[in-house]
Parts: sequence; structure tokens; C-alpha cells
Amino acid sequence: MRESLRLLAGGLVQNPSGGRDLRLFADDAWPPRRRGRTPGAAAPVHAVRESGAVGVIHVVLLVVCAVAIYLSCEWFVNAVEWLGRRLDVGKMAVGTILAAFGTALPESVVTLVAVTTGATEEARNIGVGAAMGGPLALSTVAYGVTGAMLLLKRREQRRAVPDTAGAPGAGPRAEALGGEKDMKRLAKDQQWFLPVFVVKVALGLVAFAFKPVLGLLFFGVYAVYFWREIRSGDDGEEDEELEPLKLRPRSVTPPTWAVAAQTLATLVVIFLASQLFVRQLDAIGPMLGLSTAVTALLLSPIATELPEIMNAIIWVRQGKTRLALANISGAMMIQATVPSGLGLLFTSWSFDHALLWAGLVTMAAIVYLLTTMRAHRLTPGRLAVAALFYVAFALGLIPLLA
Repeated sequence: MRESLRLLAGGLVQNPSGGRDLRLFADDAWPPRRRGRTPGAAAPVHAVRESGAVGVIHVVLLVVCAVAIYLSCEWFVNAVEWLGRRLDVGKMAVGTILAAFGTALPESVVTLVAVTTGATEEARNIGVGAAMGGPLALSTVAYGVTGAMLLLKRREQRRAVPDTAGAPGAGPRAEALGGEKDMKRLAKDQQWFLPVFVVKVALGLVAFAFKPVLGLLFFGVYAVYFWREIRSGDDGEEDEELEPLKLRPRSVTPPTWAVAAQTLATLVVIFLASQLFVRQLDAIGPMLGLSTAVTALLLSPIATELPEIMNAIIWVRQGKTRLALANISGAMMIQATVPSGLGLLFTSWSFDHALLWAGLVTMAAIVYLLTTMRAHRLTPGRLAVAALFYVAFALGLIPLLA
């Protein structure tokens, strides 16, 4: 049990004696108290001040990283749309392939380094947690945040332009997202993801000699998905006018080198800021009375997928809902295949209760979204409900951690 929790968290909680310890709070008692002091004894004033100063530094760095990620994502989505125009790919492929590949690739590199250079089996198994935590956060929190942003945006539009129809039940929560073609396209992405994810979870519950070879199949699945998305068009829709490239705002048609430079530079900043953001979150969690295990299990997956969430928020704000949803579904396909393939090749790929619970919650969220999309009843409100699956995941972890 504890091993599976560590896999999903991507780290270990070290107790003072050097052993592994996965507990809900930083101490056995509730409320949590600092170690090394007799209960009721006051901490030295200078120790309290130093602890408070360190906490403030972590919070400031956390906010700075979040702002840096958001601003970098604004530049990234601006560049990736021009990149899609340069490569002559469909609008949906800009979200499912270019944007998703750009933000998910650094995470896959981290997984690759973990599984290939880890000195021990435990170090290599960190990649298993990444392969499960990413799809979980994307299918629940990312979609839920997108739905919430759409609700806010449509309510603002309703205030600016009052609804004259007066239909009962009308409102931002009741309006379906996109047309029938859009829903079919989004449903196809989930249809690709669900069977792949079911197979990867099933493989985590069995052991046989040639299981590592199956990792190559996951790379093959993504290659087919990549080819399908790149070749698919946008059903004859006219290309919308793009905002000027931020690096060359006066150029009507920016040069290719400028598009490539802005894309690569923003990806580097996003990657570095995301890694620093996760580290600050890991440091702040114990200060709030949470153990490192809880911080890593519940907060780190969201922090890791923050660039995809930021991309979706920016595109919703710009009125490009299709790109926002496509970016999330495309990132989910990468997370379901590339890290999984690496994990199968270089680790034992073995699940226990916590990893299995993460897989079940992810599958439940996808079944809910897929059913709603097929019925053409996906609304901002129903999309926001996806975040509740992450709440269910958190509640289900309590007995596992206890």
C-alpha cells in the first residue's frame, strides 16, 4: 500500500529515523504539532520568526511562478497558433497536437530521466506515478476549471447583453458547448483515450515476462493518433485572423524564425517555472499541517498540469473554446501513452490500491464526459462537474493513507 502511494506521489516521506512514512498529517497527533518540543512548550521567538520568514519566501515564489507560467502560456498559445498556420495544420490539431505536445513533452522528459537513470527500482518507479497523476488531473481538474471559466465568461456576456428570449431554464449553465461536429470530434478523442487507459491500468495488475515489450505499443498508438490529428481538417471552416505575434507585434506575417523562437523560449520558461512551482508547493504543504505524501498526491498532479490548465483558461478568455478543450484532450493522450510506454519498458509497472483508485476515478470521469458529449449535452455546468471526481479521489485517499 505504501509503495503504491509513493508511486503516485512521485516521492517519499522521510521520518526522522530515516524510514519511509506515509501519513495523513505530519505527526501522529491531531492537530499536528512540531516535532522535537514537549506539548504545550512555547517555541523560541527566533525560531518562529525564521519559520515565518521561510514560509513567506515560499509563498512569494509560488505566486511569482504562477504569474510566470500564466504570462508564458499567453505567449505560448500566441506562438503555437502561428506555428499551426505555418505548418498548415487544422485548428483542432493546434490544440490536440502542437500545444499539447509542447507542454507535455517536458514532463515526459522528466519521466524518461527518472526511469532510465534511477539508481534503484524505487527511483525508476517515480515515472509510474507521473503516468497516472497526469491523466487524473487533466480529466477532472483541467476540464472542471475550463467549465467554470466558461460559466463566468457567459455570465459576463449575459450582463453585457441581456437575454431577450426569456426561455425558462435559459442561462450560461444550460447552453451546450459547440455544435454537433465539435462534440463528435471531442468524443473521438475520449474514445481514443479510454481504451488505452483501461489497458494501462489492467497491465498494472498483472505480471508476465513480455509485459515490457507492450510499452512499444503505447508509442505506436500515439503515433497513429498524431498522424490522424495532423491529417484531419476543420471541415472547410475559414481561418480566423490571428493576433500579431508578441515577439513581432508590427509584422502582419511574422517570419518563421520568430515563431519558432517564441515557441521554444516560452516552453523553456514554462518548464522551469512549473518545476519551481511544484517544489514550493511541496515545501508549503507541511507548513499547513499536511504531510509530504498528501501534498504530492493531491496538489502536485494539479501543479504539474498547470500549463495545460493555463492554456485552457487563456483560450476560453479569447473565445476559443474548441482549442481549450482540444488542448486538454490532446495532453491526455500524450500522458496516457508516452509516460506509460516508458514506465512499461523500464519499471515493473505494478499497481496497488492507491494507483488503482486513481485509475478508477480517471475512467469514471472520462465515461461521464464521453456520455455527455455523445448526447450533445455538454454544457459549461456539466463540464465543471468533472472537478468533483477529483474531490472523490481525495476522499477515497483518506482511508488508504490512514
